[in-house]
Amino acid sequence: MSIADLRENYDKYSLDESEISRNPFEQFSKWFEDAKNEGGLEPNAMTVSTVSAQGEPSARVCLLKGFSEQGFVFFTNYLSRKGHELSRNPYCCLLFFWMHQQRQVRINGMVEQISETESTEYFESRPHGSKIGAWASEQSQVVTKEILQSRFAQYAEKYPESVPKPPHWGGYIVIPHQIEFWQGRPSRLHDRITFIREQDGSWIMHRLAP
Repeated sequence: MSIADLRENYDKYSLDESEISRNPFEQFSKWFEDAKNEGGLEPNAMTVSTVSAQGEPSARVCLLKGFSEQGFVFFTNYLSRKGHELSRNPYCCLLFFWMHQQRQVRINGMVEQISETESTEYFESRPHGSKIGAWASEQSQVVTKEILQSRFAQYAEKYPESVPKPPHWGGYIVIPHQIEFWQGRPSRLHDRITFIREQDGSWIMHRLAP
């Protein structure tokens, strides 16, 4: 099946050096607010790409749960495939695609686990069913649907009210060394502005060819 003619024109916005914030976190915050306010499903959805010890990449969509000038935070099962890969190769790439704004943001950085206190604080804010699911799912392991449902019922019975955080579940923070902002433009002459972190913590900005 050929899909060669399946394409969109990008002409909503532009991205100029005279308008972009010199602080990439401020620029991300601005674009994130645009995505949140202008519609679109789950603006905090991002593709998280990791690489195994053998150099094989894998990717999945996760939800961003916080960001600051320290980095970008998401939560997961530490025993999952991405958890194992990050333990051996603590670098990843985050990619946001905001279709309504015709924008992408790509973030490359080093990954660290956040504190148990921070992970527990977020875990306690989750819906009850999601907490039970964190216990029931041995993420990335082969399982039947019946076994998964049985494990969910087992933990739902064990924890009818308060649910403790599983020891294998928690957060990561991605500490970026490069952040790229991409704005779709006509004739595929897209705007690409990248920020690279210097050793002293400052950021330098470059325009890249599309």
